[in-house]
Amino acid sequence: MEITMKLNVLLILCLSFVIFSCNDASQNKNESSDNTLPSSNVSETSLIVLGTLQDGGSPHIGCNKECCRELFLTPDKNRKVVSLGILDPEYNKKYIIDATPDFPEQMKILKIYSKSAKETPDGIILTHAHIGHYTGLMCLGKEAMSSDNVPVYTMPKMKTFLEQNGPWDQLVHINNISINEMSNQVEVILTPNLSIKPFTVPHRDEYSETVGFIITGPNKKVLFIPDIDKWEKWETDIVEEISNVDYAFLDATFFDGEEINNRDISEIPHPFIIESMAKFEKLPPEEKQKIYFIHLNHTNPALNPNSSQTKQILENGFNVARIYDVVEL
Repeated sequence: MEITMKLNVLLILCLSFVIFSCNDASQNKNESSDNTLPSSNVSETSLIVLGTLQDGGSPHIGCNKECCRELFLTPDKNRKVVSLGILDPEYNKKYIIDATPDFPEQMKILKIYSKSAKETPDGIILTHAHIGHYTGLMCLGKEAMSSDNVPVYTMPKMKTFLEQNGPWDQLVHINNISINEMSNQVEVILTPNLSIKPFTVPHRDEYSETVGFIITGPNKKVLFIPDIDKWEKWETDIVEEISNVDYAFLDATFFDGEEINNRDISEIPHPFIIESMAKFEKLPPEEKQKIYFIHLNHTNPALNPNSSQTKQILENGFNVARIYDVVEL
């Protein structure tokens, strides 16, 4: 396995926002209580999982059930919102996909892995305008870091959203960030070893389009789709897309519909893990092994590596992404 877990980071877990309440069946214990820094030795162009949770994180604000009550009292520093770091040590470059509510810690972790003296990434690459994916940009403003022209890669509608709505427009006007516009299905060369190609996917696009990415390194390709509606709503064949890459990090917000007992399921049409496993059931083992479920809601029992649901996923030949997994590209 080229993916190795790198755990134990000395950083504080930021509490974030909520859209769902906990299900009684999803009581997860903290997965780590060690307070040592990660032992990072990334010498090749690599991808690092910096977070695996749905936008609201874990614990959820306003949640009064046992699963979150325990985490409010004893935070798990390894529970962070979905983000990927990308490193190219040869050219001393580092990039981060999405600026989450956990962005300050994730940016620092990426610096540690990169062994770079530079605090900010060489680029922040955004998927869409939902709170777990761009609100961390606020930390670059003059109230906090007051950064200098950090490159931010966005799609056209996302670019307009940032430029025309406060407080994000201030980041643009005083040059805390510099926006680089991307286009659907057009590859962006980041370094001679690294490129990224956005592609649009169906999702709730209130303020911007939503994209996934093909991340291409010297030897490997990664498919990353943190947010999408049901696979059937996408005009592209997900099975074919998986066949064209070496790894696939796919939206797995909910394990099944039983988690959602207080919302209209039509409002949140992510593919359930059980639906994805059924869709990919006939894939050969080597194709199944490419798939890593990510973007887990706090109710998702797959957050717990010891749950029966996690066991079911692994027995079916798939994987669950864990924070600080490293993939050599």
